[in-house]
Amino acid sequence: MSVRRAVWWVLLLASLLPALTLTVLRLGAWEAGLAIGLVSFTPYAVVAYAVALVLLLVVARRRPAARVGVLGVVAALVLHGSWLAPLVTGAPAAGGAGQAAADEQVVVMSSNLLMGRADTAQVVRAAVDADVDLLVLQEVTGRALAGLDSAGLDELLPHRIGFPVTGERPFADTVGTMVFAREPLGEPRPLGTVLQSWEVEVDGLVLLAVHPSAPTDPDGWVRDHALLREAARESDADLVVGDLNATLDHAPLRRLVDDGYRDAVEESNSGWQPTWPANGLFVGLPGPLVQIDHVLTGPGLRAASARTLPVDGTDHRALLVEVLVEARRLSRS
Repeated sequence: MSVRRAVWWVLLLASLLPALTLTVLRLGAWEAGLAIGLVSFTPYAVVAYAVALVLLLVVARRRPAARVGVLGVVAALVLHGSWLAPLVTGAPAAGGAGQAAADEQVVVMSSNLLMGRADTAQVVRAAVDADVDLLVLQEVTGRALAGLDSAGLDELLPHRIGFPVTGERPFADTVGTMVFAREPLGEPRPLGTVLQSWEVEVDGLVLLAVHPSAPTDPDGWVRDHALLREAARESDADLVVGDLNATLDHAPLRRLVDDGYRDAVEESNSGWQPTWPANGLFVGLPGPLVQIDHVLTGPGLRAASARTLPVDGTDHRALLVEVLVEARRLSRS
């Protein structure tokens, strides 16, 4: 085998094998061990398949077997494209100016503070600039909460539930989840996840402020997501907001979609909006790479826009979403 041919085979296998692995894991809805983390990177299979397609096309005229490979890779690209296409081609929020006038807009923001290390003044400035109505924060520590209030969060959003928690390893300083709101909040109900998650009513809407376990604890991840789906079903939740430690390629989020929830980024056709890791965790690779922070809207709500914001000191970008709540939804009670 010539050196040139050997290089071709190395490049083809180096592109095809990872891509095929991601496709199989995504289709198989794997929820165990390393597979959970790998599924997060499913969108990048498109790049790998594209490289493989170019390599196969180079030799397709001389090798009939390569033409079969071309057809297989094209089919894989179509499949992955169908998973990504809703981010930019899905049906936008319905309704014209008259409909919008009959709806209420709620500006929702979610941010993971990375064990309280985020620039809290920057978080508050972002909330002020966007005129946020509802702020969900994860990994709130006592020091971070003091910084938020010092920057004026207690005046901007005077109502709150949850509390900062310093846990024991391996969850030290990652436990605290809090909700801050412009309108009064109801009595919160803990959802039983390892990291704090809450069910609470705000201005007639049922909110789940969530932070399930990371895939580094596969059993906890599976258990927490099962708890969150059960809570969403039992409460008929309107909003599921937070660091879900999962992407839309993971089975638990696809189940929520099957239950009638829509991811705000996808629903608003806001394109590729990865949120993690935003602090260069993977050396040599641009970040963020995956979208694990979400605002999910239930029936009667729809996302008008969604975008991410940089926050210094944390490994997550904040997520900012404008949600439209249909008047009939608000008056359901």
